Amino acid sequence: METTKLIVGLTGGIGSGKSVVCSRFANLGIFVVDADIVARQVVEPGCAALQQIQSHFGKDILEQNGALNRSKLRDIIFSQPTEKEWLESLLHPIINLEIRRQLSQAESAYTILASPLLLETKQFQLVDRILVIDTSEQLQIERASNRDGKNEAQIISIMRTQLSRQDRCARANDIIQNHGDISELDEQVEKLHQLYLELADSMKQSKQ
Repeated sequence: METTKLIVGLTGGIGSGKSVVCSRFANLGIFVVDADIVARQVVEPGCAALQQIQSHFGKDILEQNGALNRSKLRDIIFSQPTEKEWLESLLHPIINLEIRRQLSQAESAYTILASPLLLETKQFQLVDRILVIDTSEQLQIERASNRDGKNEAQIISIMRTQLSRQDRCARANDIIQNHGDISELDEQVEKLHQLYLELADSMKQSKQ
């Protein structure tokens, strides 16, 4: 993907506050490509990927309106590793292609690619810099439980499919500590925003 613009990969574990941070950057005029939204877009009714999923798992994987039953699919892939591998081999290239397309259309000074699996997949290869949203595992569990209505065991199971907090932070260029103080969060976002504007300007000048 050819671009002269800075792309920042934003990631973090479940319940870390990625969406909140993304909204802060969006309010500053920064274009955000959300890999979770892309993952939903590529399996909407009428898409080729959904047809392949239906052929593989059967019609029961669909809701009555023809949409993908995400809850049922999630239960299958978390309990059957081989099915998870099949699904990832189908969707990851499609998602990657759509992410590239959306990134190429961004017009802000720099762009954010938000993805919970940025480091677990090859999506990190699309970015110039990695920003990790970090918080304690207990806060992750509390936030995800309040948001999704899942019990602690379900959330811990999801956390185990993601990189550990330590490994994630070790690969970061930048880290935002999101422990609940909104004013502190905004201050960190603003500081990084200024840094990214400077880096984006330097990158633009070096490629002219």
